[in-house]
Amino acid sequence: MLDWLYNIVGWTLVQIHAGLSFVGLNPDSGWAWGLSIVLLTVVMRLLLVPLFVKQMNTQRKMQEVQPKIMKLRERYKHDKERLQKESMKLYQESGTNPIMGCLPLLLQMPVFFALFSVLRSVAEGQARYGFTEELANSAREALIFHAPIAAQFNTTPEELRQLGATDPVMAKIVIAIACVVMGTTTFLTMRQSIKRSMAQQPDNPMMQTQKIMMYLAPAFGLFGLAMPVGVLVYWVTSNVWTMVQQHYLYRNQPLPGDGDQSGKGSTAKGSAKGMLGRKKAPETAPEPKEEPKIERKQPKKQPRSKRSGGPN
Repeated sequence: MLDWLYNIVGWTLVQIHAGLSFVGLNPDSGWAWGLSIVLLTVVMRLLLVPLFVKQMNTQRKMQEVQPKIMKLRERYKHDKERLQKESMKLYQESGTNPIMGCLPLLLQMPVFFALFSVLRSVAEGQARYGFTEELANSAREALIFHAPIAAQFNTTPEELRQLGATDPVMAKIVIAIACVVMGTTTFLTMRQSIKRSMAQQPDNPMMQTQKIMMYLAPAFGLFGLAMPVGVLVYWVTSNVWTMVQQHYLYRNQPLPGDGDQSGKGSTAKGSAKGMLGRKKAPETAPEPKEEPKIERKQPKKQPRSKRSGGPN
């Protein structure tokens, strides 16, 4: 049913591999095929960039309706079912969709399954989905750090040797490390996104589901044990791309209010620094007030004759 998608992914992978071979890489090497998968991932993620930007704009729009959501929480704090119903109604009226937070991840899944099917057919030696028999054999025996690109962790040592692995034990160790890296990067990517979403939409009805998915993310490493090495390369590359892309866009589109708060903080700090940096003027001693002079009236000297009572 999805053969048309498998053909597109297989054909794109073959064309990228041909381009790398043209610039000088050994077409049968693991570097050529591994880098082809990395570039295939980059092409796919570039196509999803407009959708990711739209997702961020939708989240910002949902942030604007948060005051109304807070009122609904206060009104229906004892009726969670009614609160969820009214919240969804408000989201619909404002033209926002909480599911947009998971949409880019969901759209990657078809490409993931398509690449899985392409590499599985390569491991089985089948020339399908744009691969000739020569290309299928080349990809089948390509090694990435001692691990065949089409091998899985449960591939037997005999099959690993048939795929070109010279050290089956080292090949399994490489696959196990790739699974751990896959689970870790998946968790970090989802944590980065959900942390932002929680700050924007604390009442998002899908938040609990997203949290559960985040804590189950390390389990993707266990699923990776059943994936070909090439699919693990695709998944890790996609996770790294997502983390860098989210960091860049989140930094350039801060949450509403963050800029104001930081501005206020910087203003306050600046004013505080100004006040501290301002030197106090030296206090001058107050000028002594001039006290009024007390004039003592001395009795006038009388003539001697008057004092003695004689004639003048």
